[in-house]
Amino acid sequence: MNQQTQPLLEFRDVCKSYDRTQAVASISVAVARREFVALVGASGSGKSTLLKTVNRLVDPSSGTVLIDGDPVGSLPLAALRRRIGYVFQSVGLFPHMSVGENIAIGPRISGQKLTRERIAELLDLVDLERSMATRMPNELSGGQRQRVGVARALANEPQLLLMDEPFGALDPVTRDALGERVRSLHRELNLTTIMVTHDMAEALLLADRILV
Repeated sequence: MNQQTQPLLEFRDVCKSYDRTQAVASISVAVARREFVALVGASGSGKSTLLKTVNRLVDPSSGTVLIDGDPVGSLPLAALRRRIGYVFQSVGLFPHMSVGENIAIGPRISGQKLTRERIAELLDLVDLERSMATRMPNELSGGQRQRVGVARALANEPQLLLMDEPFGALDPVTRDALGERVRSLHRELNLTTIMVTHDMAEALLLADRILV
């Protein structure tokens, strides 16, 4: 199988249990390159747990997760995570760091330093003013903070973008605008995107394929 036909991401019989509670039950699915997939289900159905097995925030109890045909467990953790952008529901910005410092944190951890121009370009991508680089997170609205979270996820130029309920805490107007921008970035940057959501309408609007 050549690289173009090989799925970028594949779950093979992935299970995750916590004591007697089974969070993920034997999931097998492949995600093609440049596909936008939504994981939809009720709260507690294992969506976020499955997503976290990709970047090894959670290790499966059994089964295998592969990226580009390689089991994620066989890859150096830092190298794996550089290939993956992750957007949290709670945003998770560091309150003591400026917006620019928050965006640059991923590359900084891996020994790279983002230039001011690169930080400005990332702010452009998420439709924020370049002057916001010097602001602190508590000076931003919820929608602006989530846009910073998306910019941070894109800072390492990842192949794969994982989003865990990224718009759940936003008002409907902000949510729609940010959803449209993420869908545009997915196309512009040739990303493969997986989004966890409990909102079927959002999934239908943004995704190429929905997994329930």
